[in-house]
Amino acid sequence: MIISEEKKTEFYEALVQRNSQYDGIFFVGIRTTGIFCHATCSARKPKYENCEFFLTAEEALLAGYRPCKRCTPLFYPNSIPNEIEKLVLAVEASPEKRWKEADFRELGIHSATARRKFKEIYGMTFVQYARSRRMGIAFKEILNGKKVIDQQVLLGYDSSSAFNDAFSKIIGRSPKRASLSIVYANILSTPLGRMISISDEKYLYLLEFIDRRGLEKEIENIRNKQNARILPGVTTINRKLEEQLKLYFAKQLRQFTIPLFLQGTRFQMEVWSLLQKIPYGQTVSYQDIANLLGNSNRVRAVGNANGANQIAIIIPCHRVIKASGKLGGYGGGIERKEHLLRLETESENE
Repeated sequence: MIISEEKKTEFYEALVQRNSQYDGIFFVGIRTTGIFCHATCSARKPKYENCEFFLTAEEALLAGYRPCKRCTPLFYPNSIPNEIEKLVLAVEASPEKRWKEADFRELGIHSATARRKFKEIYGMTFVQYARSRRMGIAFKEILNGKKVIDQQVLLGYDSSSAFNDAFSKIIGRSPKRASLSIVYANILSTPLGRMISISDEKYLYLLEFIDRRGLEKEIENIRNKQNARILPGVTTINRKLEEQLKLYFAKQLRQFTIPLFLQGTRFQMEVWSLLQKIPYGQTVSYQDIANLLGNSNRVRAVGNANGANQIAIIIPCHRVIKASGKLGGYGGGIERKEHLLRLETESENE
């Protein structure tokens, strides 16, 4: 969620004054140390330009920040159950880990208990928490484009080999060298939050909001299907994409001209083709698309194909709504779908 400059100034004042009324209201990421804190953290206060403010812990984690050990922002405002504290510490010990049932059993904790209690305390499940911390490591590397040793220190790894091992586990291990291709991942800032793009010099393979559920699987599929190694970097396609997204959100662009690489089933490709034909500022229903495909009973299948779209905004799955007029689902979150539709409608009416 975008925070206004006025709010940022207010939050910074609260941080300097260690105002306890703001604990849990916002979190502050410190760019120079790579940690995020409460307003009342007793550590020396950073300069304003070194602060990045977030409304949720999940956003801070996805931005690549790790919890401060001094103010322990994840242990507020509730009294944290022992099993939750144990899980948080376990994630920090191996943030690149993908948790399985056996891992919970090893700690003597039931996964359902972890899921329920994390949701109650943090507003996100344990899997979301672990994933956010894990992906934040990769996103930090992509976003900053700094030397590995810099990221190693910021993210709390003791050696470069440990960092490299973690990064490869998150983004995906190196594919077979035969016919190896290289694609580049980059982070883009938009009014609706950060997005990740994956491209080479010819095509855009993926454009998603970084908090989208299932993003890791999408990245893994691209790596496997393209036999590609994914590296942080900027391509010509990415630069063009960034320019066009800025124009789109400024209501100055209605049609994207980014070459896309799409790979799916025949049915998915047919649905995605129809999505690209929906006029700017207009909506159609899932039922409409099913009818156009010649089978009015395939509404659910259309919805699934819509959800499998990996090119957000450019392939405008946000323009598909329920026949009742309700918005329906959206991989980037219903609030973003509503914002995109409102932006396009307002642009049409201006």
